[in-house]
Amino acid sequence: MGVHGLTTFVERHRDFLQDVKFRDSRLVIDGCSLYYCLYFNSGLDQRHGGDYDAFACLLTQFLSALAACNIEPYVVLDGGIDPSDKKFPTLRQRLQSKIKEADSLSHGRSGSVLPILTRHVFIQVLIQEGVHLVQCPAEADREIACLARQWNCPVLTNDSDFYIFHLPGGYLPLNFFQWTNLNGKASHRYISARFYTTNRLCHWFGITNHELLPLCAVLTGNDYGAPKDGETLLALLDLRAPRRGSGRVKDSFSRIESLLFWLSTFSNPAEALEEVSRLMGEGRDGGGRGKRRLSFQLNAAMQEYHNTQQSSLAPWFSGGKAAPGGGISGLPECLSLAAAQGLLTPLVVDALVMRRVLLIPQVENSKLASSHCSARTIRQAVYGILLQRVQDVQAQDIRAQENISQDARGGRGRGGRGVGGGQVGGGWGQGIILPKQQGVHGAACAATVQAQGCGVPICVEEYDRMDLNLKKNQEEARPPRTPLRLDTLSQAPVAVRLGVLLDVLGVKESALVPFPLHLRLAVAVTGFWLREAIPTPSQLQLQALVLGMVYGELSLNMQPGASHCQHAVPQLNWAAERKVWAGLDQLRVRPGERRGLDLGVAHGFCQWQACLWSALCLNQLLLLPLPEPLLAWLFSGTLVHGLLRYLKGGRAAESLLVGGSLSRQLYSSLLDAVRNCKPHPSSSTAGRRKRGGGRGRRGRGGGGRGAWGADRGTGEMTNKFALLMSKGESYHDY
Repeated sequence: MGVHGLTTFVERHRDFLQDVKFRDSRLVIDGCSLYYCLYFNSGLDQRHGGDYDAFACLLTQFLSALAACNIEPYVVLDGGIDPSDKKFPTLRQRLQSKIKEADSLSHGRSGSVLPILTRHVFIQVLIQEGVHLVQCPAEADREIACLARQWNCPVLTNDSDFYIFHLPGGYLPLNFFQWTNLNGKASHRYISARFYTTNRLCHWFGITNHELLPLCAVLTGNDYGAPKDGETLLALLDLRAPRRGSGRVKDSFSRIESLLFWLSTFSNPAEALEEVSRLMGEGRDGGGRGKRRLSFQLNAAMQEYHNTQQSSLAPWFSGGKAAPGGGISGLPECLSLAAAQGLLTPLVVDALVMRRVLLIPQVENSKLASSHCSARTIRQAVYGILLQRVQDVQAQDIRAQENISQDARGGRGRGGRGVGGGQVGGGWGQGIILPKQQGVHGAACAATVQAQGCGVPICVEEYDRMDLNLKKNQEEARPPRTPLRLDTLSQAPVAVRLGVLLDVLGVKESALVPFPLHLRLAVAVTGFWLREAIPTPSQLQLQALVLGMVYGELSLNMQPGASHCQHAVPQLNWAAERKVWAGLDQLRVRPGERRGLDLGVAHGFCQWQACLWSALCLNQLLLLPLPEPLLAWLFSGTLVHGLLRYLKGGRAAESLLVGGSLSRQLYSSLLDAVRNCKPHPSSSTAGRRKRGGGRGRRGRGGGGRGAWGADRGTGEMTNKFALLMSKGESYHDY
């Protein structure tokens, strides 16, 4: 949520914050706040698509610092959009702002845009490190507050709402959490931090009841928005606010100070609300309806800050096997559980519950179509699986309505004529009126009937960039050719779910078999990207991308604890492989370089990330028929941009791999496999190309890849590097 101006207000009054040496405690962490702060406060790359390897290392260091101080973290993440829709206008405004900021970054100006895969990397690292994690169905603030209150431990976040929640265990603002500079002896390490409780704020202003603070937040304006009459009310309250001694506040009162001093004159929220109603009811509707309406709005908004009930997250963190709160409405138990574990992206939840998704802006060429257009067919498959049941129900409604119409005509067949001689049910394409959908947000959810009344497309609202503006698109849900029902998804064999995934991506399974499991989805997505991206990626772009994957695999094998891989292939010259790794790393784009961003290159790699992001959503929805790629080591923006710059200088990619037999072999095999990731003639991808594709495909041919020349077989590929698979992996171990 967030209360406008409250963070600045509290930080300006240092008496509200107490210095503490934090150690030996549970800590409830606002996950979204943490990954935003870690990424933005550390100067990590934003313009080139993100440096996920550096972010993963930073997060690991943070967790190590907590462990050194005997701090046990419990990370809570936001989920989908609030079903009440109260926050949606704010979300839309933020998305529009991020589109503008992404464009600003693309031209070398200031801005702040989180790379698209950051959240996925964050969750993967937490799972790998064994950190307690839960993803809430929607907004997590209240759940975080309830859990911290029940456990009597502090919350770590940068969300100003936690200056309003009454937390006996306190609030530790991330801005003052000095985890990079541990203090104390080895057995008594601590993190210097600043500690806040509502008691200190209330004492300063003479407020005797902390339950009055939510009214200050609501009137000042949080992300849920103040009532329509809020500005008028604030003006009236400013005139009536009691002025205290000049030693405490300046003569010109801030809005927050005025409200807090005014609230100090009441003993409870009911008295304050009564006064608000009296002030706003003067001369309006005879003092009746206006009073009741405003009082109801304010009271409802204040409920967001009530955290007195038992936390639904406590049983989850105590080893509960069911999703908190009974799961997500409409999702089967297996997917609700995956969502709570952080293994189901909020896009899936939003598409099912809200029929609305917000697509993440990237730093790309804003004069071209959004990079998300390249992955449109993947998301259509996601929506199709989620909403197949709705389509089936509406198809039944159509058939029932057709039968009713025929009965009303006395049983005439399709060729008959109704009253007035008009042709019905046949070749003139008469529309069919459908019953309105109940309980579904947005006009995009309404089904429309195609020309002959036999197709019932269900749509999801997608909010995406068009030029520099936020645009709402109606995206059709297209179920996969292999029938899959959401409520029986967990019963479908892995081979069936894998077949659906690969069919959507248009990839033959045989092209993936030689690779370790954690690389297969990346290979399939890269083949999909080569076919779907506009403009068509250049050969040099593909080579740079694959070199980046090789770098990531070498990085994995040089991590602490990876020596078992080196022992598994003793004949390899690991000193030479490390030299290759170091040579690749030296080609990164370095911070502060004056050379501008190549927008064409950036746009191509953004399309690849958009394809991977959507494919991760589909793979998760299908209950992971392929293991997720290790994203931190799959793509580094500054690296691939630097590698492409090197290749554009006329030097061969192979010159970077001299002496590294493993890296050279992996590079060659990946390149060949991606080039040969072509769909079956009957696959869903092939069918789309015959139909001419989707939005923005001007002048695109049916499937020629002239830039790549003749097809190359997969027979030359070696699986020598497959010995580097993690323990337990095998080619056919799905």
